[in-house]
Amino acid sequence: MSGHGASGQKQPTKLQQEIQVKTCLTLGGLLLGSVAVFLGQFQANAVPGNGDGGTASVGPDVIVGGLPDVSSYGAVVVGGQTIRAYSFGTTSCNIGTQNLTWQASPSAIHPFIPMNMYRVKDGRLEQIGMSWGKHGFCALQQTLCGTCTPAGSGCPSALGVGCSDPYTSSLNGSQGDLGWRKEINAATAVFPGTPNSGAPSAASTIGRRLQVNQTDLAAASNPGAIYLVEGQYIHPQDAAAGNDDNNASWRAFTVNASTYAITLTGTTKQQQAAIAAWKTYNAAVNIVNVDVPSDGRFIAGFYSKDNGNGTWRYEYAIENLNSDRSGQSFSVPIPAGVNVTNIGFKDVNYHSGDPYVATDWTSAVAGGAIKWECQTYAANPTTANALRFSTMYNFWFDADEAPSASNVPTTLGLYKPPAAGGATSISFATQGPATPASGIIGDLDNNGAVNGADLAALLNAWGTGAADLNGDNITDGADLALLLNNWTV
Repeated sequence: MSGHGASGQKQPTKLQQEIQVKTCLTLGGLLLGSVAVFLGQFQANAVPGNGDGGTASVGPDVIVGGLPDVSSYGAVVVGGQTIRAYSFGTTSCNIGTQNLTWQASPSAIHPFIPMNMYRVKDGRLEQIGMSWGKHGFCALQQTLCGTCTPAGSGCPSALGVGCSDPYTSSLNGSQGDLGWRKEINAATAVFPGTPNSGAPSAASTIGRRLQVNQTDLAAASNPGAIYLVEGQYIHPQDAAAGNDDNNASWRAFTVNASTYAITLTGTTKQQQAAIAAWKTYNAAVNIVNVDVPSDGRFIAGFYSKDNGNGTWRYEYAIENLNSDRSGQSFSVPIPAGVNVTNIGFKDVNYHSGDPYVATDWTSAVAGGAIKWECQTYAANPTTANALRFSTMYNFWFDADEAPSASNVPTTLGLYKPPAAGGATSISFATQGPATPASGIIGDLDNNGAVNGADLAALLNAWGTGAADLNGDNITDGADLALLLNNWTV
Protein backbone atom coordinates (compact mmCIF):
# COMPACT_ATOMS: atom_id res chain seq x y z
CA MET A 1 0.00 0.00 0.00
CA SER A 2 3.04 2.27 0.06
CA GLY A 3 2.42 5.48 -1.93
CA HIS A 4 -1.37 5.03 -1.91
CA GLY A 5 -4.16 6.36 0.26
CA ALA A 6 -6.89 4.41 1.93
CA SER A 7 -8.93 4.55 -1.28
CA GLY A 8 -6.16 2.84 -3.20
CA GLN A 9 -5.43 5.93 -5.29
CA LYS A 10 -1.80 6.81 -5.91
CA GLN A 11 -0.61 9.72 -3.77
CA PRO A 12 0.92 12.77 -5.48
CA THR A 13 4.68 13.15 -5.52
CA LYS A 14 6.38 15.86 -3.47
CA LEU A 15 6.76 18.01 -6.60
CA GLN A 16 3.09 17.55 -7.49
CA GLN A 17 2.12 18.53 -3.95
CA GLU A 18 4.26 21.66 -4.14
CA ILE A 19 2.72 22.63 -7.48
CA GLN A 20 -0.76 22.13 -6.01
CA VAL A 21 0.10 24.26 -2.98
CA LYS A 22 1.67 26.95 -5.12
CA THR A 23 -1.32 27.11 -7.47
CA CYS A 24 -3.86 27.14 -4.63
CA LEU A 25 -2.01 29.90 -2.81
CA THR A 26 -2.42 32.14 -5.84
CA LEU A 27 -6.16 31.51 -6.31
CA GLY A 28 -5.93 30.39 -9.88
CA GLY A 29 -2.75 32.26 -10.72
CA LEU A 30 -4.27 35.76 -10.83
CA LEU A 31 -5.20 37.05 -7.40
CA LEU A 32 -1.73 37.21 -5.90
CA GLY A 33 -0.55 39.55 -8.63
CA SER A 34 -3.45 41.88 -7.85
CA VAL A 35 -2.80 41.68 -4.13
CA ALA A 36 0.89 42.39 -4.69
CA VAL A 37 0.03 45.52 -6.64
CA PHE A 38 -2.33 46.57 -3.87
CA LEU A 39 0.42 46.08 -1.29
CA GLY A 40 2.78 48.30 -3.22
CA GLN A 41 4.89 45.57 -4.82
CA PHE A 42 4.47 46.70 -8.40
CA GLN A 43 6.97 49.21 -9.73
CA ALA A 44 6.78 50.65 -13.20
CA ASN A 45 10.57 51.07 -13.36
CA ALA A 46 11.23 47.43 -14.22
CA VAL A 47 13.63 48.10 -17.09
CA PRO A 48 14.92 45.07 -19.04
CA GLY A 49 18.63 44.60 -18.57
CA ASN A 50 18.91 47.41 -16.01
CA GLY A 51 22.07 47.04 -14.00
CA ASP A 52 24.29 45.55 -16.69
CA GLY A 53 23.69 47.78 -19.68
CA GLY A 54 21.59 45.16 -21.44
CA THR A 55 18.31 45.75 -23.21
CA ALA A 56 15.14 43.80 -23.88
CA SER A 57 16.29 43.07 -27.43
CA VAL A 58 18.01 39.77 -26.68
CA GLY A 59 17.26 36.83 -24.48
CA PRO A 60 15.57 36.02 -21.19
CA ASP A 61 15.98 38.38 -18.24
CA VAL A 62 14.80 37.44 -14.75
CA ILE A 63 14.50 39.96 -11.92
CA VAL A 64 13.03 39.93 -8.42
CA GLY A 65 9.83 41.88 -8.97
CA GLY A 66 8.56 41.63 -5.40
CA LEU A 67 9.37 40.51 -1.86
CA PRO A 68 5.78 40.19 -0.64
CA ASP A 69 5.72 38.18 2.60
CA VAL A 70 7.73 36.66 5.44
CA SER A 71 7.62 33.57 7.65
CA SER A 72 9.20 33.30 11.09
CA TYR A 73 10.27 29.91 12.46
CA GLY A 74 11.40 30.82 15.96
CA ALA A 75 14.81 30.55 17.58
CA VAL A 76 17.37 27.96 18.65
CA VAL A 77 20.38 28.45 20.94
CA VAL A 78 23.57 27.50 19.09
CA GLY A 79 26.92 27.79 20.83
CA GLY A 80 25.42 30.09 23.45
CA GLN A 81 23.92 32.41 20.82
CA THR A 82 20.20 32.71 20.06
CA ILE A 83 19.75 32.22 16.32
CA ARG A 84 16.46 33.11 14.64
CA ALA A 85 15.24 31.77 11.30
CA TYR A 86 13.07 33.44 8.67
CA SER A 87 12.12 33.05 5.04
CA PHE A 88 10.78 35.61 2.58
CA GLY A 89 8.54 35.30 -0.43
CA THR A 90 9.88 36.22 -3.86
CA THR A 91 8.03 37.06 -7.05
CA SER A 92 10.19 36.81 -10.15
CA CYS A 93 9.54 38.57 -13.46
CA ASN A 94 10.83 37.78 -16.92
CA ILE A 95 11.40 41.22 -18.42
CA GLY A 96 13.33 39.85 -21.40
CA THR A 97 12.25 38.74 -24.86
CA GLN A 98 12.48 34.95 -24.52
CA ASN A 99 10.96 32.40 -22.19
CA LEU A 100 12.96 31.21 -19.19
CA THR A 101 13.06 27.45 -18.61
CA TRP A 102 11.86 26.57 -15.11
CA GLN A 103 12.36 22.82 -14.79
CA ALA A 104 12.43 21.06 -11.45
CA SER A 105 15.35 18.93 -10.29
CA PRO A 106 16.96 16.74 -11.60
CA SER A 107 17.12 19.35 -14.36
CA ALA A 108 19.63 22.12 -13.68
CA ILE A 109 17.72 24.70 -15.74
CA HIS A 110 15.82 26.55 -13.05
CA PRO A 111 16.52 29.44 -10.69
CA PHE A 112 18.59 29.24 -7.52
CA ILE A 113 17.26 31.80 -5.03
CA PRO A 114 19.43 32.90 -2.08
CA MET A 115 18.15 35.38 0.52
CA ASN A 116 20.14 37.83 2.65
CA MET A 117 19.47 40.17 5.56
CA TYR A 118 21.14 43.55 6.19
CA ARG A 119 21.17 46.28 8.81
CA VAL A 120 21.94 50.00 8.51
CA LYS A 121 23.31 51.22 11.84
CA ASP A 122 25.40 54.28 12.71
CA GLY A 123 25.87 55.03 9.02
CA ARG A 124 27.18 51.56 8.11
CA LEU A 125 25.40 48.87 6.07
CA GLU A 126 26.25 45.34 7.24
CA GLN A 127 25.05 41.90 6.20
CA ILE A 128 23.72 40.10 9.27
CA GLY A 129 22.13 36.97 7.84
CA MET A 130 21.89 34.59 4.90
CA SER A 131 20.02 31.51 3.74
CA TRP A 132 20.79 28.60 1.52
CA GLY A 133 19.15 28.92 -1.91
CA LYS A 134 15.72 27.79 -3.02
CA HIS A 135 15.72 25.56 -6.13
CA GLY A 136 12.76 26.52 -8.33
CA PHE A 137 10.40 23.93 -9.80
CA CYS A 138 7.68 25.50 -12.00
CA ALA A 139 6.41 28.94 -12.98
CA LEU A 140 2.96 30.45 -12.76
CA GLN A 141 2.19 33.04 -15.43
CA GLN A 142 1.12 36.24 -13.66
CA THR A 143 1.24 39.97 -14.33
CA LEU A 144 3.16 41.68 -11.52
CA CYS A 145 5.59 43.42 -13.89
CA GLY A 146 3.39 44.03 -16.91
CA THR A 147 1.68 42.24 -19.77
CA CYS A 148 2.28 38.49 -19.68
CA THR A 149 2.60 36.19 -22.68
CA PRO A 150 2.09 32.83 -20.93
CA ALA A 151 4.45 29.95 -21.61
CA GLY A 152 1.63 27.52 -20.85
CA SER A 153 -1.32 26.94 -18.57
CA GLY A 154 -1.27 26.15 -14.87
CA CYS A 155 2.30 25.97 -13.59
CA PRO A 156 4.41 25.05 -16.64
CA SER A 157 8.17 24.51 -16.77
CA ALA A 158 8.88 27.93 -18.28
CA LEU A 159 8.28 31.59 -17.38
CA GLY A 160 6.78 33.50 -20.28
CA VAL A 161 7.85 36.89 -21.57
CA GLY A 162 6.51 39.64 -19.32
CA CYS A 163 5.18 37.09 -16.82
CA SER A 164 5.73 36.85 -13.07
CA ASP A 165 5.96 33.82 -10.80
CA PRO A 166 5.46 33.89 -7.02
CA TYR A 167 7.09 31.72 -4.40
CA THR A 168 5.53 32.35 -1.01
CA SER A 169 7.71 32.60 2.07
CA SER A 170 6.50 29.18 3.18
CA LEU A 171 7.68 27.61 -0.08
CA ASN A 172 11.00 29.47 0.10
CA GLY A 173 11.38 28.23 3.67
CA SER A 174 10.79 24.57 2.78
CA GLN A 175 14.03 23.04 4.02
CA GLY A 176 14.00 20.14 1.56
CA ASP A 177 14.11 22.54 -1.40
CA LEU A 178 16.99 24.65 -0.06
CA GLY A 179 20.41 23.93 -1.56
CA TRP A 180 23.81 24.86 -0.27
CA ARG A 181 25.71 27.64 -1.93
CA LYS A 182 28.97 25.79 -2.45
CA GLU A 183 27.59 23.98 -5.51
CA ILE A 184 26.77 27.20 -7.39
CA ASN A 185 28.90 28.98 -9.98
CA ALA A 186 27.14 32.34 -9.84
CA ALA A 187 28.96 33.74 -12.88
CA THR A 188 27.63 31.05 -15.22
CA ALA A 189 24.70 29.91 -13.04
CA VAL A 190 25.85 26.33 -13.55
CA PHE A 191 24.98 23.95 -10.72
CA PRO A 192 24.06 20.27 -10.28
CA GLY A 193 20.56 19.21 -11.24
CA THR A 194 20.41 17.10 -8.10
CA PRO A 195 21.63 19.40 -5.32
CA ASN A 196 23.15 18.90 -1.88
CA SER A 197 25.43 15.98 -2.63
CA GLY A 198 27.00 15.13 0.72
CA ALA A 199 25.12 17.87 2.56
CA PRO A 200 24.11 17.26 6.18
CA SER A 201 20.43 16.99 7.03
CA ALA A 202 18.69 20.24 7.85
CA ALA A 203 18.50 20.96 11.56
CA SER A 204 14.96 21.44 12.82
CA THR A 205 13.59 24.99 13.01
CA ILE A 206 16.56 26.95 11.65
CA GLY A 207 18.47 24.63 9.30
CA ARG A 208 19.19 26.08 5.83
CA ARG A 209 16.76 28.98 6.35
CA LEU A 210 17.78 32.62 6.63
CA GLN A 211 19.58 32.71 9.97
CA VAL A 212 20.38 35.82 12.01
CA ASN A 213 21.75 36.30 15.52
CA GLN A 214 19.00 37.68 17.75
CA THR A 215 21.38 40.32 19.14
CA ASP A 216 21.58 41.85 15.65
CA LEU A 217 17.82 42.44 15.77
CA ALA A 218 17.44 43.45 19.43
CA ALA A 219 15.99 46.95 19.76
CA ALA A 220 18.06 47.78 22.84
CA SER A 221 21.31 47.00 21.03
CA ASN A 222 20.37 48.62 17.74
CA PRO A 223 18.61 51.94 18.36
CA GLY A 224 17.56 53.60 15.13
CA ALA A 225 18.64 50.65 12.97
CA ILE A 226 17.06 50.06 9.56
CA TYR A 227 16.65 46.49 8.31
CA LEU A 228 16.57 45.12 4.77
CA VAL A 229 15.99 41.81 3.02
CA GLU A 230 17.53 40.99 -0.36
CA GLY A 231 16.41 38.31 -2.79
CA GLN A 232 18.39 37.17 -5.83
CA TYR A 233 17.67 34.83 -8.75
CA ILE A 234 20.55 32.93 -10.38
CA HIS A 235 19.51 31.26 -13.64
CA PRO A 236 21.71 29.67 -16.34
CA GLN A 237 19.81 31.07 -19.34
CA ASP A 238 19.75 34.55 -17.83
CA ALA A 239 23.51 34.40 -17.22
CA ALA A 240 24.22 33.06 -20.71
CA ALA A 241 22.28 35.99 -22.18
CA GLY A 242 24.41 38.46 -20.21
CA ASN A 243 21.41 39.73 -18.25
CA ASP A 244 22.48 38.61 -14.78
CA ASP A 245 23.59 41.87 -13.16
CA ASN A 246 20.05 43.04 -12.36
CA ASN A 247 18.82 39.93 -10.56
CA ALA A 248 18.81 41.18 -6.95
CA SER A 249 16.20 43.40 -5.28
CA TRP A 250 15.69 44.60 -1.70
CA ARG A 251 12.98 45.77 0.65
CA ALA A 252 12.96 47.33 4.12
CA PHE A 253 11.31 45.84 7.19
CA THR A 254 10.81 46.50 10.89
CA VAL A 255 11.32 44.13 13.82
CA ASN A 256 8.95 43.78 16.78
CA ALA A 257 10.99 44.51 19.90
CA SER A 258 9.27 41.78 21.93
CA THR A 259 8.45 38.96 19.54
CA TYR A 260 11.02 39.59 16.79
CA ALA A 261 8.24 39.34 14.24
CA ILE A 262 9.10 41.05 10.96
CA THR A 263 6.84 43.51 9.13
CA LEU A 264 7.77 44.40 5.55
CA THR A 265 7.53 48.12 4.72
CA GLY A 266 7.58 50.24 1.59
CA THR A 267 8.06 48.76 -1.87
CA THR A 268 10.52 46.32 -3.34
CA LYS A 269 13.44 48.16 -4.92
CA GLN A 270 13.70 46.17 -8.12
CA GLN A 271 17.01 45.48 -9.87
CA GLN A 272 19.04 46.91 -7.00
CA ALA A 273 21.42 44.83 -4.91
CA ALA A 274 21.16 45.55 -1.20
CA ILE A 275 24.34 47.65 -1.18
CA ALA A 276 22.43 50.27 -3.19
CA ALA A 277 20.29 50.81 -0.09
CA TRP A 278 23.33 52.20 1.71
CA LYS A 279 23.19 55.33 -0.42
CA THR A 280 19.41 55.49 0.04
CA TYR A 281 19.92 55.89 3.79
CA ASN A 282 23.29 57.71 3.71
CA ALA A 283 23.61 60.31 0.96
CA ALA A 284 27.39 60.58 1.47
CA VAL A 285 27.91 57.04 0.16
CA ASN A 286 29.26 56.43 -3.34
CA ILE A 287 28.45 53.21 -5.23
CA VAL A 288 30.54 51.78 -8.08
CA ASN A 289 30.35 48.58 -10.12
CA VAL A 290 33.51 46.48 -10.23
CA ASP A 291 33.38 43.98 -13.09
CA VAL A 292 35.79 41.06 -13.45
CA PRO A 293 36.36 40.17 -17.12
CA SER A 294 34.92 36.77 -18.09
CA ASP A 295 33.52 36.34 -14.59
CA GLY A 296 31.06 38.48 -12.66
CA ARG A 297 30.33 41.68 -10.78
CA PHE A 298 31.24 43.12 -7.41
CA ILE A 299 29.59 46.33 -6.20
CA ALA A 300 31.57 48.62 -3.91
CA GLY A 301 30.28 51.34 -1.61
CA PHE A 302 32.38 53.87 0.28
CA TYR A 303 32.32 57.15 2.17
CA SER A 304 34.31 59.11 4.73
CA LYS A 305 33.38 61.36 7.63
CA ASP A 306 35.14 63.81 9.93
CA ASN A 307 35.27 62.36 13.45
CA GLY A 308 35.69 65.85 14.89
CA ASN A 309 38.88 64.96 16.77
CA GLY A 310 41.51 65.38 14.09
CA THR A 311 40.78 62.02 12.47
CA TRP A 312 38.54 60.82 9.66
CA ARG A 313 36.64 57.53 9.36
CA TYR A 314 36.93 55.68 6.03
CA GLU A 315 34.18 53.12 5.38
CA TYR A 316 34.03 50.52 2.60
CA ALA A 317 31.61 47.71 1.76
CA ILE A 318 31.96 45.26 -1.12
CA GLU A 319 29.11 43.03 -2.24
CA ASN A 320 29.88 40.09 -4.48
CA LEU A 321 26.84 39.97 -6.72
CA ASN A 322 27.77 37.05 -8.96
CA SER A 323 31.54 36.59 -9.22
CA ASP A 324 32.66 32.97 -9.03
CA ARG A 325 36.31 33.94 -8.63
CA SER A 326 35.43 35.70 -5.34
CA GLY A 327 37.41 38.26 -3.35
CA GLN A 328 40.58 37.39 -1.41
CA SER A 329 42.01 40.79 -0.42
CA PHE A 330 41.20 44.49 -0.34
CA SER A 331 43.75 47.30 -0.08
CA VAL A 332 43.67 51.10 0.17
CA PRO A 333 46.73 53.36 -0.34
CA ILE A 334 48.07 55.00 2.83
CA PRO A 335 50.52 57.85 2.10
CA ALA A 336 53.68 58.23 4.15
CA GLY A 337 53.08 60.19 7.32
CA VAL A 338 49.43 59.13 7.72
CA ASN A 339 48.64 57.34 10.98
CA VAL A 340 45.95 54.63 10.87
CA THR A 341 43.91 53.43 13.87
CA ASN A 342 40.65 51.59 14.64
CA ILE A 343 40.93 49.09 11.79
CA GLY A 344 37.80 46.97 11.41
CA PHE A 345 36.30 44.11 9.41
CA LYS A 346 32.85 42.47 9.27
CA ASP A 347 31.68 39.38 7.39
CA VAL A 348 28.60 37.14 7.65
CA ASN A 349 28.32 33.63 9.05
CA TYR A 350 27.71 30.64 6.80
CA HIS A 351 25.74 27.83 8.41
CA SER A 352 23.96 24.48 8.10
CA GLY A 353 26.98 22.73 6.63
CA ASP A 354 28.21 25.23 4.05
CA PRO A 355 31.88 24.45 4.64
CA TYR A 356 33.60 27.84 4.61
CA VAL A 357 35.78 28.80 7.57
CA ALA A 358 34.64 31.67 9.79
CA THR A 359 38.09 33.22 10.27
CA ASP A 360 38.05 37.02 9.95
CA TRP A 361 40.30 38.59 7.36
CA THR A 362 43.61 39.80 8.76
CA SER A 363 44.74 43.40 8.30
CA ALA A 364 48.08 45.19 8.20
CA VAL A 365 49.50 48.58 7.22
CA ALA A 366 52.66 48.08 5.18
CA GLY A 367 54.22 49.09 1.89
CA GLY A 368 52.14 52.25 1.55
CA ALA A 369 48.74 50.58 1.95
CA ILE A 370 46.32 49.03 4.40
CA LYS A 371 45.38 45.53 3.32
CA TRP A 372 42.80 43.01 4.50
CA GLU A 373 43.03 39.42 3.30
CA CYS A 374 41.90 35.85 3.84
CA GLN A 375 43.76 32.67 2.93
CA THR A 376 44.91 32.44 -0.66
CA TYR A 377 43.60 29.84 -3.07
CA ALA A 378 47.02 28.19 -3.01
CA ALA A 379 46.84 27.84 0.77
CA ASN A 380 43.20 26.75 0.92
CA PRO A 381 41.49 26.08 -2.43
CA THR A 382 38.12 24.99 -1.03
CA THR A 383 37.00 26.51 2.28
CA ALA A 384 38.77 29.87 2.71
CA ASN A 385 36.59 32.76 3.91
CA ALA A 386 36.64 34.43 0.49
CA LEU A 387 34.09 37.09 -0.45
CA ARG A 388 31.76 34.76 -2.35
CA PHE A 389 28.62 35.44 -4.36
CA SER A 390 25.57 36.96 -2.70
CA THR A 391 27.55 38.17 0.34
CA MET A 392 28.91 41.53 1.46
CA TYR A 393 31.94 42.31 3.66
CA ASN A 394 32.83 45.59 5.43
CA PHE A 395 36.21 47.28 5.93
CA TRP A 396 36.99 50.47 7.84
CA PHE A 397 39.71 52.50 9.57
CA ASP A 398 40.44 55.94 11.02
CA ALA A 399 43.26 58.16 9.75
CA ASP A 400 44.68 61.50 10.83
CA GLU A 401 44.45 62.94 7.33
CA ALA A 402 41.42 64.25 5.44
CA PRO A 403 40.27 62.54 2.21
CA SER A 404 42.21 63.17 -0.96
CA ALA A 405 40.65 65.74 -3.29
CA SER A 406 40.44 62.99 -5.92
CA ASN A 407 39.64 59.33 -5.42
CA VAL A 408 42.49 56.90 -4.90
CA PRO A 409 43.13 53.54 -6.62
CA THR A 410 42.04 50.68 -4.36
CA THR A 411 42.59 47.04 -5.22
CA LEU A 412 40.40 43.95 -4.86
CA GLY A 413 42.48 40.79 -5.02
CA LEU A 414 40.72 37.74 -6.48
CA TYR A 415 40.62 34.35 -4.79
CA LYS A 416 40.30 31.83 -7.60
CA PRO A 417 43.07 31.87 -10.22
CA PRO A 418 42.35 33.28 -13.68
CA ALA A 419 42.55 31.62 -17.04
CA ALA A 420 45.93 32.00 -18.70
CA GLY A 421 46.83 35.67 -18.92
CA GLY A 422 43.89 36.81 -16.82
CA ALA A 423 43.98 39.38 -14.04
CA THR A 424 44.58 38.39 -10.43
CA SER A 425 43.13 41.64 -9.09
CA ILE A 426 40.85 44.52 -10.06
CA SER A 427 41.51 48.19 -9.28
CA PHE A 428 38.85 50.85 -8.84
CA ALA A 429 38.71 54.37 -7.44
CA THR A 430 37.43 55.11 -3.92
CA GLN A 431 38.09 57.65 -1.19
CA GLY A 432 41.29 57.49 0.82
CA PRO A 433 43.55 59.73 2.90
CA ALA A 434 45.38 62.57 1.17
CA THR A 435 49.14 62.93 1.18
CA PRO A 436 50.08 65.15 4.14
CA ALA A 437 51.49 68.57 3.34
CA SER A 438 55.29 68.61 3.76
CA GLY A 439 55.42 72.18 5.09
CA ILE A 440 58.13 73.10 2.55
CA ILE A 441 57.27 76.15 0.46
CA GLY A 442 57.25 75.13 -3.19
CA ASP A 443 56.79 71.40 -2.51
CA LEU A 444 53.59 71.22 -4.52
CA ASP A 445 53.45 67.41 -4.66
CA ASN A 446 54.22 66.99 -0.93
CA ASN A 447 57.08 64.57 -1.47
CA GLY A 448 59.47 66.40 0.85
CA ALA A 449 61.55 68.01 -1.92
CA VAL A 450 61.29 71.00 -4.28
CA ASN A 451 62.36 69.86 -7.71
CA GLY A 452 61.49 69.71 -11.38
CA ALA A 453 58.11 68.12 -10.78
CA ASP A 454 57.07 71.08 -8.62
CA LEU A 455 58.41 73.56 -11.18
CA ALA A 456 56.36 71.87 -13.89
CA ALA A 457 53.25 72.00 -11.71
CA LEU A 458 53.77 75.71 -11.04
CA LEU A 459 54.26 76.56 -14.70
CA ASN A 460 51.17 74.56 -15.65
CA ALA A 461 49.18 76.61 -13.12
CA TRP A 462 50.57 79.97 -14.30
CA GLY A 463 47.98 82.72 -14.14
CA THR A 464 45.64 80.76 -11.89
CA GLY A 465 45.48 80.29 -8.14
CA ALA A 466 46.28 76.58 -8.25
CA ALA A 467 49.98 76.92 -7.32
CA ASP A 468 49.86 80.23 -5.43
CA LEU A 469 52.60 80.25 -2.78
CA ASN A 470 52.43 83.80 -1.38
CA GLY A 471 48.70 84.09 -0.77
CA ASP A 472 47.78 86.61 -3.48
CA ASN A 473 45.58 84.06 -5.33
CA ILE A 474 47.63 84.19 -8.53
CA THR A 475 50.49 81.98 -9.69
CA ASP A 476 53.14 84.33 -11.10
CA GLY A 477 56.79 85.38 -10.92
CA ALA A 478 56.68 85.96 -7.17
CA ASP A 479 55.68 82.33 -6.62
CA LEU A 480 58.35 81.15 -9.04
CA ALA A 481 60.95 83.04 -7.03
CA LEU A 482 59.79 81.40 -3.79
CA LEU A 483 59.94 77.97 -5.36
CA LEU A 484 63.44 78.48 -6.76
CA ASN A 485 64.63 79.88 -3.44
CA ASN A 486 63.65 76.58 -1.78
CA TRP A 487 65.03 74.32 -4.51
CA THR A 488 66.38 71.14 -2.92
CA VAL A 489 67.03 68.66 -5.73
